Amino acid sequence: MKTASIAIKVEDLSKRETMISIFLIGLMFFIFGFVSWVNSILIPYFKIACELTSFQAYLVAFAFYIAYFVMSVPSSYLLRAVGFKKGMMFGFWAMALGAFIFVPAAMSRTYEIFLLGLFTIGIGLAILQTAANPYITILGSKERAAQRISIMGICNKAAGILSPIVFAAVILRPTDTAMFQQLSSMTDIERSAALDELIRRVINPYIGLGSFLFILGFLVYKSPLPEIDTEHESEHLATANAGKTSIFQFPHLILGALAIFLHVGTQVIAIDTIIGYANSMGIDLLEAKVFPSYTLFCTICGYLIGITVIPKYISQVTALRICTLLGTIFTLLIIFARGEIHFLGHAADVSIWFVVLLGLANSLVWAGIWPLALDDLGRFTKLGASIMIMGLCGNAIMPLFYGYFADTLDVRQAYWVLLPCYLYLVFYAVKGHKLRKWGF
Repeated sequence: MKTASIAIKVEDLSKRETMISIFLIGLMFFIFGFVSWVNSILIPYFKIACELTSFQAYLVAFAFYIAYFVMSVPSSYLLRAVGFKKGMMFGFWAMALGAFIFVPAAMSRTYEIFLLGLFTIGIGLAILQTAANPYITILGSKERAAQRISIMGICNKAAGILSPIVFAAVILRPTDTAMFQQLSSMTDIERSAALDELIRRVINPYIGLGSFLFILGFLVYKSPLPEIDTEHESEHLATANAGKTSIFQFPHLILGALAIFLHVGTQVIAIDTIIGYANSMGIDLLEAKVFPSYTLFCTICGYLIGITVIPKYISQVTALRICTLLGTIFTLLIIFARGEIHFLGHAADVSIWFVVLLGLANSLVWAGIWPLALDDLGRFTKLGASIMIMGLCGNAIMPLFYGYFADTLDVRQAYWVLLPCYLYLVFYAVKGHKLRKWGF
């Protein structure tokens, strides 16, 4: 194995070293997904335990994802100073600190401290994502980048399916439903005692999670993961970038960061709004809860298709164009398609299945954008990756637009917010990624 502390070129890695590196980064993406997707159950859990309004409860997502916006650029400077592996270790340690912050938050049942813990976890994830995404993008041939990122997506989404189930199994009890129903009739002292007991159930799991993340950070640092040189530029690329002094001189990167912002927004809207959309059709919560899993299943199917056909049958750019066009078409069908159908045991308007199919349309967009946006950045790669990671704050912001239009129009018409997003993504897939200087 190459010396881990010395940055090496990707082409100097052996096949074995490359496979080990992909496996380790895949493990990280699983952890990213596990920690991120658990928010979907933390939101209703905190709403009950901390007696919150809906707006306050959704600060879980905001506090978590806004950390990407705040920390992404500092992450790039951290990685440049200490390297990928040590930077990843610091990222895991920041996540561990955030998990440990849950302990005093639970002891005092103070929501603001929980938000601090979530923000700290988000900081750690921002560091890790800033390192891992460009790492997997350049870890092999450029033509197979989307294929590698699709594998990472499967790791991420599989963890997303598991994490709420695991959290519910560890934290919630069969008797909780009856307790939730009795809260309104309890005295203040009884309710406070019941909620204190409920919230303190997170203490042991998050102590375990924090300890695991701390140890994992140290193991990653000591692992055979090579320190890849992203600062190296070929003679041709060095000449092309010779006059570049700012990351904003790469329009394909800046446009790509906006594409990531809109893409993650469409993805979270497709998953987080579908239960409410099903409720509007008279489908109760116990039945509707499976619809996000359908959407995630379609996303995983898209990843598997990508792994199979890219680049053997189609290029990653072609896959990106197909997916963005499908997203545009499915959005229009959500709004205009009418008629009840019976499918998978559900009687629902046909339009909800086009929301499910957005999972397929979204599957290869992330994998398509990243290699295009980071192409030809050379010594600007780490900073460029941090700009891309800033786009993840779309997870926090875009659902607010949907919620506004759902309140002012209705839950179906609110899906109009997706149309300009997909149209922009089509533009980036067709033309935006080719731009090397500003001006159309």
